[in-house]
Amino acid sequence: MESQIALILFGSFGLLLLIGAPITVALGVSSLLSFLYLGDNPIKLVQIAFTSVGSFPLMALPAFILAGALMEAAGISRRLINVAESLAGPFTGGLSASAVMACLFFGAISGSGPATTAAVGMLMIPAMINRGYDKGYSAAVTASAGGLGIVIPPSIPMVIFGIAALGMAAPPEAIEKFGSFQSVSISKLFIAGFVPAFLIASSLLVMNWALCRKHGYTGSAEGWSMGGIGREIYRGFWSLMAPVVILGGIYTGFFTPTEAAIVAIFYTLFVGIVIYRELNLASLNRALETTTWLTGRVLLILFTATVFGRLLVENQIPAMIADGMLSLTQNIYVIWALIVMFLLFVGMFMETLAAILILVPVMLPVAYSVGIDPIHFGVVMICTLGIGFQTPPLGENLFIASGISGSTLETISLRALPFAAVNTIAIFVIAFFPELSLWLPRLLGY
Repeated sequence: MESQIALILFGSFGLLLLIGAPITVALGVSSLLSFLYLGDNPIKLVQIAFTSVGSFPLMALPAFILAGALMEAAGISRRLINVAESLAGPFTGGLSASAVMACLFFGAISGSGPATTAAVGMLMIPAMINRGYDKGYSAAVTASAGGLGIVIPPSIPMVIFGIAALGMAAPPEAIEKFGSFQSVSISKLFIAGFVPAFLIASSLLVMNWALCRKHGYTGSAEGWSMGGIGREIYRGFWSLMAPVVILGGIYTGFFTPTEAAIVAIFYTLFVGIVIYRELNLASLNRALETTTWLTGRVLLILFTATVFGRLLVENQIPAMIADGMLSLTQNIYVIWALIVMFLLFVGMFMETLAAILILVPVMLPVAYSVGIDPIHFGVVMICTLGIGFQTPPLGENLFIASGISGSTLETISLRALPFAAVNTIAIFVIAFFPELSLWLPRLLGY
């Protein structure tokens, strides 16, 4: 029975994707066919889908999307980029390095890879081109760094992973073999992602320095100007305070991630209207439109992916996959390598949020079966899928950077390969050394 359900689920899902059906349609239709095969009332599909959005943590999703859109409209993102650029100075590849740091800053308030690429790229790509950087390289480094938007907390994919994993308990046999596992929470994921985000950013900076040295992309001739840095920090003080307020409140336990998203909205409204005075009715309307469109898109995927995942779990398909993988090898490093390579492949073809919702019910039980901590697994999964933003054919960041720079997608993809390679090395380091993800949550008492 389980093998037949797996064939119906994955077979119809893959066939629908091949003929060009949207992923939401493919998930929904394949789930419905499975319900009909099992003889279940199709109304169960609607009930599961409806309850999937009835969780308090999910409120953080539209709130963080709105906060990111408002921060761009309020001029907060522009001031963060100015601060990063002032720190570049005469450093080899300094301007492109400041683009990486700007993505790290903006990612800490947007939680989205494409949004980070668009916000930073609109300012930094033309600036790099004017400084003599190749158009393809300028776009590639920005698209690659844009993936930091989903790794540095607060992260929308981390919210989705937390929601998908909340109801999934470790199998009894895994608990018997490895002991109890810690529970999954969005706050823990946010804190655990902090060190890996900086590790990936550091790997990008090292690769950027090496490539810029090779191509002769030097920094400014004036050197560092403490006065200029001070002025930009002064002008961007309220912008720099945004991630401090959001992340500080979460890490200290003053408010939950969902409450932090609401705080971020009100903070941005106050700064944009009262202090910077750049947030008007028209820009507010555009931010609301963006939020509505993105939230609706994610919720549609969430509806159908939850049903798809429930069918997988109820029919023991994850256990079958875990048994198959463990029959090949018991070596934890080989299993990690298989997981990372599989996620890299999936990230090339599937949108990140959909991949998380589909794969968590399949892969988290596998992780439990080999003793992998669920928080550590979530961080590695999100970091790995983030590379999909900079690799074709999906590569959302590549499309955005191509539109801004005017360079072809093929050129940008080729220039982005070294960054994808160094990111992959960093992810293997994060996977093989769990303490990189887990020591900070443990230090803060989680």
